Amino acid sequence: PILAVLKAHLPPTGLVLKIAAGTGEHGVHMARNLPGLTWLPTDPDPLALTTIEAWRAEAALPNLLPAIALDASKPAGWPVPRADAVVCINMIHISPWAATQGLMEGSGRRLPPGGVLYLYGPYREADVPTADSNEAFDANLKGRNPAWGLRDREAVVAEAARHGLALAARVEMPANNLSLVFRRG
Repeated sequence: PILAVLKAHLPPTGLVLKIAAGTGEHGVHMARNLPGLTWLPTDPDPLALTTIEAWRAEAALPNLLPAIALDASKPAGWPVPRADAVVCINMIHISPWAATQGLMEGSGRRLPPGGVLYLYGPYREADVPTADSNEAFDANLKGRNPAWGLRDREAVVAEAARHGLALAARVEMPANNLSLVFRRG
């Protein structure tokens, strides 16, 4: 389902910065199915970088670059000067709010006008009841780290706007998740 949203909103060619790539499986899947785009997976965790590299080596895709270390919460230190799109799946609820702030600042600095920031995950919405499963997930996250948890969609949209990124689409996804697509003005 994520791929369908990306196909509808990402440019046909260019560099996609994949923030918090985790194991690297999403990057392989996206690179295989969106061959016009070059994917650059990133993660701050050295173990994740090793796993990403293993997935990348096995896939042997020409449009999937070697993973690099990148901490979203430190946008001034991102080693990438420009990207045509930024994709971030399941990060902002499993990280401190500073990572979301850094993601927005870093994306706002690196995306060209019309560039896309894509977010995926669960959110709280003022006008939509939160699913019981998401409430339980939020409690679990906060139990693991009090700085983690579901974010208010409105707060995420406001933080994005501070960095020139406007919400262009909200797409309901399976398992009470959302895809949020932002465009740089």
